[in-house]
Amino acid sequence: MLARHIIRTYPEFYQLFGQPEFTWNKIRQQNRNPLLGAMAGADGLKTGFTKEAGYGLVGSAVQNGQRLIVVVNGVSTAKERADEAKKLLEWGFRNFEQRVLFAEGQTIGTAKVFGGASGRVTLVADGVVRVMLPKSGADRLIARIVYRGPVPAPVTEGTPIGNLKVWRNDNLILTMPLKAAENIGKGNMSQRAFDAMTEMIIALFRAGAERL
Repeated sequence: MLARHIIRTYPEFYQLFGQPEFTWNKIRQQNRNPLLGAMAGADGLKTGFTKEAGYGLVGSAVQNGQRLIVVVNGVSTAKERADEAKKLLEWGFRNFEQRVLFAEGQTIGTAKVFGGASGRVTLVADGVVRVMLPKSGADRLIARIVYRGPVPAPVTEGTPIGNLKVWRNDNLILTMPLKAAENIGKGNMSQRAFDAMTEMIIALFRAGAERL
């Protein structure tokens, strides 16, 4: 999770992890990451060792536009660390692929609006929504929009509304923030009164169901 955060949030600094060497104070320092140069697309991230934890590595590589992150820890030697990390990345690229669920700017769904000129507001994500899936294609995907609503009007375009959650079989594989794709102003008196009555009826049904 930390590696992914660094890669996504600080791309201008992340590229430093892929430098094979640098010189400081007239001393040449080589990058100790064994993945660099050992496999196509490797560009990070960090090796480590402690007596208690053994040899470890957080690595990453990009092939055909797909990035994978590998974490290895607790192995006995530096060679084993390099070999296992490379094997895991190669296995991942061989067996998994990214699929686009929603294009950038595509409407993902709607959220209910309370007291608005419109009863619903369309929702979009920031950028393309992708998930990583086995190439076998046998997994079942379930996507849900989760938000606390109804959303009170007025609603401003770009306002965070909730999250898109995607499950692969029983595993949650993606949580993506969603925002309003449009402005929704306050409704007139009759629209607000209708929404208030609707919410009151729903609340009564919920209270009755909880008593059963």
